Amino acid sequence: MTDTNNTPPDIDWNLTTWEGSRRETMRRWAQLPLEKVIAALEEMEQLNTALAAAPKTGNSISEPAGNYPPPSTTPDEKK
Repeated sequence: MTDTNNTPPDIDWNLTTWEGSRRETMRRWAQLPLEKVIAALEEMEQLNTALAAAPKTGNSISEPAGNYPPPSTTPDEKK
């Protein structure tokens, strides 16, 4: 016996494309009141400023390499 209350909702597959996602984002932004749009834009600006001021990370290493001893040989490796 199947339980119809636990069936997943219908999926609008048009929203699963890049274009559909963009349309849905624009639709949701258009529904927001002006005060919330302005508040969101100000928050994004603050985040942008904070991230721009943060130290850059990447492939550069700021510490010198350590002077580690070579790996010791195990009895199996000795000949």
